[in-house]
Amino acid sequence: MSASPTIERIELHALHVPFHAVVRETMAQSAGGLGMAIAAEEPWTGGDFVIARLRADDGNEGLGEAFVWLPETGVSPAQIVDAVQGALGRYVLGASPFAVGALRDRMDRNVARSEVAKGLLDMACWDLMGRVAGRRACDLMGGAAADELPLAALIPLAGAQFMVDLALAFRRGGTTSFRLKLGESLARDREIVALAREALGADVRLRVDYNQAYSVDEAVRAIDAIAPHGIDCAEQPVRADDWLGMARVQRAVTVPLMAHEGCFSLTDVTALVELGAIGVLGVNGERPGGITHALRAIDYCARRGMGTVLHNQPLGIGSAAQIHLGAARASVLGHAMELFGHVMLEDDLVTTPIDYSGGRVRVPDAPGFGVTLDEAALERYRVAAPVVLRR
Repeated sequence: MSASPTIERIELHALHVPFHAVVRETMAQSAGGLGMAIAAEEPWTGGDFVIARLRADDGNEGLGEAFVWLPETGVSPAQIVDAVQGALGRYVLGASPFAVGALRDRMDRNVARSEVAKGLLDMACWDLMGRVAGRRACDLMGGAAADELPLAALIPLAGAQFMVDLALAFRRGGTTSFRLKLGESLARDREIVALAREALGADVRLRVDYNQAYSVDEAVRAIDAIAPHGIDCAEQPVRADDWLGMARVQRAVTVPLMAHEGCFSLTDVTALVELGAIGVLGVNGERPGGITHALRAIDYCARRGMGTVLHNQPLGIGSAAQIHLGAARASVLGHAMELFGHVMLEDDLVTTPIDYSGGRVRVPDAPGFGVTLDEAALERYRVAAPVVLRR
């Protein structure tokens, strides 16, 4: 048997991709101008990303993508590039992508935290594995339990009627799950959710996102006020670093909580579960950092009887990675996935669009993640010279 290919080159690209004008206009309707209740002061006009391209010595390449936003992620593209260039890259160069579990453990032993940078490289390894093997990434994650997945629509915080009208537009397109941004006040929350449930009907699924808006006591009152309308889960009602507060809220309410801004590592997931602070797992490309830890987290929570929400605003590479992850664990997710990058961002940087029609997404069928990077778009949105590391 021939030896497994090894990684000989890492290429890193820092990007900024603007939101569509209509998205910026919609977000501006909220009090903070961000379409959510998060107390950030800087305008949010688009997505900051790092794309990694790993090249193996057999000529195959694998792609990874990290989405960052300082008020939530706490790192910039430049910091991710620096972490890979200064430390993490040395453990990846010369390694086999098929040893991704051991590689991830090695990165964890040698570099504290830096979960987003580790996840970026981990994601690219999974794409590279699939391309080397000539198989879809989901097949290497245990096999696809579904070839298409239901989608949820993100409804930004705005006037109640505007939010409902936007949700109804997605409903007419086939969407049956919605995430409503809340957190301006208990009265506004109650108004939005009541109006949405009445307009959308009893059959749709609703989840809400507070973006850390409330104290513990306020969160309990706010969640209790909307619970009669049937809520799948309530995301990050209190400060990201208040895990004990999350646990107090979860003990006091019947709606399952989900951590987002406060959950970045596999250790975070375990601690939040053991504290009784969450009832649903939230996963994206950055939380808990890549495919390998996402699989471990989903399987751990499934054994504890918890479902998983996959959600983010990625480009095409990150979206495809999440889709393959969702396909491989479709039987235990229990919630529609939410991928909104193709709606929010003016370009997804892949040459062939992913099929999001009818409120569902289809799993790309080519090897790896099944998408090809648009080189011209990469050049157009790059904000710094590429960084290249070689073995």
